[in-house]
Amino acid sequence: MSFDIALSGINSVNAQLDTISNNIANSGTYGFKSSRVNFTSTYAGTQSTGSEVGSLTQSISAGGSVLTTGRGMDASIQGRGFFTSRDSAGNTLYHRVGIFSKDKEGYIIDSLGRRAQGFAAIPGSTALGPMGDLQVPTGQIAAQASTQMKYTGNLSSDWTTPTVAVFDPAEPRSFNGSMVSVVYDSLGAQHSVTQYFVKTGTNQVTVHYTMDGAAVPGTSTLNFGTDGKLSTPAAPVAVALPTPAGAAPFAVTMDYAGSTSYSGEATTSANSANGYASGTLIDVEINDEGQVVAKYSNNEKQVVGTLALATFPDEGALIAVSGTSWTTSNASGTPLYFAPGSGMAGTLTSGAVEQSNVDITAELVGLMSAQRNYQANAKVISTENQMVQALMQAV
Repeated sequence: MSFDIALSGINSVNAQLDTISNNIANSGTYGFKSSRVNFTSTYAGTQSTGSEVGSLTQSISAGGSVLTTGRGMDASIQGRGFFTSRDSAGNTLYHRVGIFSKDKEGYIIDSLGRRAQGFAAIPGSTALGPMGDLQVPTGQIAAQASTQMKYTGNLSSDWTTPTVAVFDPAEPRSFNGSMVSVVYDSLGAQHSVTQYFVKTGTNQVTVHYTMDGAAVPGTSTLNFGTDGKLSTPAAPVAVALPTPAGAAPFAVTMDYAGSTSYSGEATTSANSANGYASGTLIDVEINDEGQVVAKYSNNEKQVVGTLALATFPDEGALIAVSGTSWTTSNASGTPLYFAPGSGMAGTLTSGAVEQSNVDITAELVGLMSAQRNYQANAKVISTENQMVQALMQAV
């Protein structure tokens, strides 16, 4: 019986040594979670028969340190949650290794080539779309014609009526100030729209327009109250810009909300228009919100989706598989998916990766303890062997 008890102890310690060795070997593996062997005693009725490995505990909830990489497609999870990937066989796997890239087809993949799962972007909305493979559109994005122009500034009340009564863009004495804005037509061509501000009455400024030096029919009249704030127009006004050759007609509105007419220097605080030229994809990055952002040569950025983080009722019951990944089990429960920083999911740190949570010092102490336990059980077998030999010699 003593032989069997000591042998069970050696087998248990061997399992512990395997686990400790695996932890130490993966101390430099990104996203690795250490494990611990839990021993239990065995009985035959009321008689102890030794020990065995009762369970294996994963320290999944203990986060590893964060290594800053500066790489735009790296991300580290702070708190709960797992990145979700789908392999070529359609299996869904969960991991903490936030090293991503874009493949030749535009799909976002993890460090093992599996497609990252996330919520698709809905154009014009902050809501999350359906979950699935995240794909970045390759090639060029189409040009977007300008439809809105925004100007905010102080049109000085100290202005006087111009000495030249008839407005002429070539005659500086016929206006009090001007401002140039850049707009784009439906083909992505860039055009210059110049606004000319003319003092036409008390607390009143009339705006004339030209595009690429050519006069634009119509004007806008800005009226200010005695408090210096814009009173009319209360809403954006339509400006009929000429249609460039081969392009669709312009339908642009000009918004002067927030403009003032105070005494002092004339200033501009906002002068912009929407729209852009066509652009070529030049880079992809992941921000702290988990959004996959495509960057184009025309300085535009477009969110193509948001990485999904999976949480589990019992993440410790996940089954470890290769590549520092896990798969679900009946005990782990059904995964719940969230955008980073929402629900039960942790936040993301972009440009960083999570390192292994292995404590080398603790593992080495455990290794020495396992060595002593192994030697003690081996000594039991050696002593038992000597006793048997002495007994046989006596007989």
